[in-house]
Amino acid sequence: MEWLEEHLGRRHGCLIVASHDRAFLDATVTRIWELRDRQLTPFRGSYSAYARQREERDIRATEDAEDRAGAIARERELVQLYRHQRKHAKMHEHEARLEALQPLEKRHADARLKLPTEALAGGGPARSYESVVRAEGLVVGYVAAPSPSPAPSPAPAPTQTAVARVPWLELRRGDRIGIVGPNGAGKTTLLRTIGGDLPPLDGALDIGRNVQLSYLAQLRDAPIPGATVLDALLDEMPLTAAAARSHLARFLFRGDDVFKEVSALSGGERSRLELALLFLLPANLLLLDEPTNHLDIPAREALEAFMATTDATLLVVSHDRRLLEKVCNSLWVVDAGLAVPFDGGYRAWRAAVAGGWTVKAAAEKEAVRLHGGRQRETGARRPGGAVGTSSPKPAAPSHRRGASSPGRDSAASPPTSGTPAASVQAPVRAKVKKLSKDAYRRRKVQIDEEMARLYDRKRALESALLDPGVHGNFLELRRVSGDLAVVNEALTVAEEAWLEIEEAAP
Repeated sequence: MEWLEEHLGRRHGCLIVASHDRAFLDATVTRIWELRDRQLTPFRGSYSAYARQREERDIRATEDAEDRAGAIARERELVQLYRHQRKHAKMHEHEARLEALQPLEKRHADARLKLPTEALAGGGPARSYESVVRAEGLVVGYVAAPSPSPAPSPAPAPTQTAVARVPWLELRRGDRIGIVGPNGAGKTTLLRTIGGDLPPLDGALDIGRNVQLSYLAQLRDAPIPGATVLDALLDEMPLTAAAARSHLARFLFRGDDVFKEVSALSGGERSRLELALLFLLPANLLLLDEPTNHLDIPAREALEAFMATTDATLLVVSHDRRLLEKVCNSLWVVDAGLAVPFDGGYRAWRAAVAGGWTVKAAAEKEAVRLHGGRQRETGARRPGGAVGTSSPKPAAPSHRRGASSPGRDSAASPPTSGTPAASVQAPVRAKVKKLSKDAYRRRKVQIDEEMARLYDRKRALESALLDPGVHGNFLELRRVSGDLAVVNEALTVAEEAWLEIEEAAP
C-alpha cells in the first residue's frame, strides 16, 4: 500500500479512485466526490479535509432543517388564524410562504451500524484475570495429514509446517493490540492458534482464567446455516422473531432485508451478518481478523468507535492503518518467521522501521531481557507457574460465537514407567512471610467478608437454577449458569487467598 501511494504520487496525469481506505485517500487524492442522497457533491482537499467539511455541513443542515420545521409550523398556524378571521389576502400570502418552505425536505439521517455494548444473550461478559494470553517459545503453523498409501506399510507421521515462532508475547486485560506484517507472514495463523482453531506445534500457550473469547475469521467462505439472514441468526440461537429482527436492525438489516438469501449477500452485507452473529454471546476477548473487510467508511467508523470504548480485550489483524492508529495502543509484528511485540502505535512502528528497526533485532533484544541472551529451548516451560491454563490446544471456539475458556491450573506430568517414584521430587514450597497482627486481622476480615458474599451469591444462583421459569427461558438460563461459573471461580481464588493468609498468621 505504501509503495502504491508513493508510485501514484510520482505519476503524472489524472487519477480517479474508489476506495474505503481512508489513509490511502489521504495520501493520494486532492479532491473528494461524495455520492449521497443520489447527489454528487465535490469537496476540496484530502479525505480528512472532506470529513471535517462533511461534519460541518451536516451540522448546518440539521440546524437549517430544525429552523425550517419551526417556520413551517408558524406559517401553518398563521394560515389557520387568518382563515378563521376571514382575512383571505393574509391567508393566501402565508399559504404561498408555506408552499415555498415545504418542498425543502430534511436530509435523511444516514443509517449507521450500531454495535451493542452487551451481547444479546447473557449481557456483559465475566471479568477475566489480568493476564489473558501468554505465549513463550510458541511455534505456530499447520499439521498436514499424510496421504494414504495403497501398499500396506506403517502409517507415516503427519508433517508439520512451521510458519512463525513466538519468543515471548503477553496480552493483558484491557489491551488493544494490532497484529501487523506482510501477507503470508503468519498473522492469521497466530490468531487461529490463540483462538484454538489450530494446535500449537511447540512451546507454551497459556490462556487466562475466565476468558470468554469470540473469533471473527477473515476467510468467510464457509457457508452460514440458514437460507435467509433471519434463519442464520435463529439457527445460531433460539430467539423470538421480534428479538432477532431487533438485533439484526443494529447491523442495518431492516424490513425485508432480513429475508435476503445468505448466498446472495454482498461482501459488506456478509461482513455485517458475521458481526451480528459475533455479538450473540458475551465475550471479554475479541479475536478479529481483518474486521473491516468489505465494510464502507461509516461502518468502519462505527466499528472503530465500538473498539475504542469496549471493555473487552482486543487482538486485531488488520491492514487498515487508520483503524490501527486510532484503536491499538501497541502492536505484535509478524515477519521473517518471528512474532515480537512493539510498544507503540502504527505510525511509531513505521517510523521505527524507517530508522532501522527489525523483527530479528527486536527478538534478540527480547531474548537478552528474558534469558540473559540465551535462546530459550523450544517447548521448554518457563518456571514460575502458568496463567490459568497451559495446554497444547485451547478450547476451540466457533469462528463467530463466543467460547468460554475456563482456567485450569497446569498439573505436573506424572513420572514415566521407567522412573522410580523416589526420584520424583515434590516442589519446594516457598516460605511465607509472617504478617503483623493488625495486617493479618484486616486482611482476614476482608477475605471472610468476600467469601461470605460469594457464598450468599452462589446459594441464590443455585436456587434460581431450580426455578422452572428460568429453565423455560434459554437466555435467562444461560445468564444464571454463566454467573454461577464466575462465582465458583471467584470462590476458588478467595479460598486460596484464605489458605495463604492462614499460613502468614503471626
